Amino acid sequence: MPMVVGVVAGVAVAAVLVLIGVFKMMWRVAEPNEALIISGSKHRTEGLEEGMGFRIVTGRGTLVLPGVQAVRKLSLDLNETELHVDCVTHQGIPLKVRGVVIFKVGDDFVSIANAARRFLDQQKLMAERVHNVFAGHLRSIVGGLTVEDMIRDREKLTGQTRAACGTEMEKLGLIVDSLQIHEIEDPTGYIQNLAMPHAAAVQRDARIAQAEANRLATEAEQQSFARMAEATRDSEILQAGYQAERDKAAAKARQAGPLAEAGARQEVVVQETRVAELEAHRREQQLQADVRKPADAQAYEKRTLAEAERDARISAAQAKARETELAAAAEATRVKTAAGAEAEATRTRGTAGAAATRATGEAEAAAAQARGLAEAEAVKARGLAEAEAIKARAAALAENQEAVVAQQLAENWPEIVRAGASAFGNVDNMVLLNGAEGMSELFAKALTMGGTGLGLARQLLASMNQEGSPDRNGRTTAGTSSLNGLASPPPAQRVPVDEK
Repeated sequence: MPMVVGVVAGVAVAAVLVLIGVFKMMWRVAEPNEALIISGSKHRTEGLEEGMGFRIVTGRGTLVLPGVQAVRKLSLDLNETELHVDCVTHQGIPLKVRGVVIFKVGDDFVSIANAARRFLDQQKLMAERVHNVFAGHLRSIVGGLTVEDMIRDREKLTGQTRAACGTEMEKLGLIVDSLQIHEIEDPTGYIQNLAMPHAAAVQRDARIAQAEANRLATEAEQQSFARMAEATRDSEILQAGYQAERDKAAAKARQAGPLAEAGARQEVVVQETRVAELEAHRREQQLQADVRKPADAQAYEKRTLAEAERDARISAAQAKARETELAAAAEATRVKTAAGAEAEATRTRGTAGAAATRATGEAEAAAAQARGLAEAEAVKARGLAEAEAIKARAAALAENQEAVVAQQLAENWPEIVRAGASAFGNVDNMVLLNGAEGMSELFAKALTMGGTGLGLARQLLASMNQEGSPDRNGRTTAGTSSLNGLASPPPAQRVPVDEK
């Protein structure tokens, strides 16, 4: 019985070991940097065409039937290929481009499938194939560029190369992690010749900078020497000053005795001079009290009397001028009053004439007989009014002839001015040498002529008044006739009578 148990246990253990061995033979695990390509049965993988005939496993384990399915590994590690490409630029200049391409199989199933179909048994040739792809596109891109473009913008060359190779690399199932252009060799020396002007400019700037630095260094050295000489000079000057002070102190020590004696004598002279000044001041004060003060008092008295006399004369002159001014104002008031009375009489005559004319019109409207009577009454009233006016004018002339003459001249002043201005009627052109001032002077002269005429009229009236003598009735003979002729209103001022 124990033997049977031992046999059963041994068989069970053997079976377990066999199962473990079989499972281990069938179980395959994909490493992180590889993909398992399992073929031998129909599989369908997401993203791949149906019926590809193989299955892709990445990052996990799977069961594989030995003898039925085949398992192969595709590396997902990075790969590197060196680029050594001979190119010709758009300018026809040959160049050698050196670079490196770092690539790998894509992580997606489509890229892994494409790479497995092309490189599963030829993974060592993958770098060569990639080199050929990049070399062809790089020659094509360089052929469209100039040397200057490649030098100044290598990133542009790199980007165009990656873009041109992208489609083909995708078909191969590869992705480019990095593309670097390391070097551009120029067998003809074109690039070196391009750099020569810039190198010459840099050398020139360097030489200029060096010369400027040398100049500044020389100036600094000279300034340093100058400061050293200045310090030496200052030191010698200070030493000389100290020596002079020592010599001066020794001389003062030697002269101390004579100087003390001279100082004592100087003090005596100063005191004597002060006494003399005080004596002179006392004499001056005495002269001020005895002579100058009385003279100033007499001069002040005379000046005060002269100012008082001058003020009295000024006051008398001002009083006389005021008296004359008041007399002139009174005369002007009297003349103005007389002229106002004459103007009032003239307005009264005008009013009476207007009333007579209105009455005449009304009478004509009433009847022809009444018109004749009214006309007679009007003529009678006009005659009486004229007689009264002549009488009043004669009385006013006898009382104040200047006022009457002024009133007559005022009434006829427009005609007088018009007659005076007629002298300029025949003048075509008049030249005034001093502009507005000349015109003002011309009008002033014209007004002066009018004033002169007024004076002549007054003189004539005074002479006529002196020649005439009063009769028994108080009337003058020659003078009265002249006055009547002067005082009578002109025919143009008489009130017309309508004859309708």
